[in-house]
Amino acid sequence: MSGTPPIPATGAEPTPWEAFQGTEIRIGTVLAAAPNAKARVPAYILDIDLGAFGVKRSSAQVTEHYTAADLVGRQVLCVTNLPPKRVAGIKSEVLVTGFPDEHGRIVLASTDIAVPNGARLI
Repeated sequence: MSGTPPIPATGAEPTPWEAFQGTEIRIGTVLAAAPNAKARVPAYILDIDLGAFGVKRSSAQVTEHYTAADLVGRQVLCVTNLPPKRVAGIKSEVLVTGFPDEHGRIVLASTDIAVPNGARLI
């Protein structure tokens, strides 16, 4: 234990298995990253290669731990079956996932071994 208190449970009802299976979480490689000048909260515009699913764009608030150069070539986990959403002037097609650190700054979710782009979390 690092001394960081555990995050309390939400108290939410359990999610039915079928609902979880309906969420597509896939891995992709960041091809390009640039600051999103229109974002109110600092963010990057990411172009992510999802293999057979194509290159998708996302706006991600991950500027505290990562530079744009750090992100290029990195594999990230994305929710791919949400509807596109307009975020700070761009069409965000996938949701890049991560966890808040002890200060609320986002640490990207990824794998420790490279896997094929587009692979689905099971």
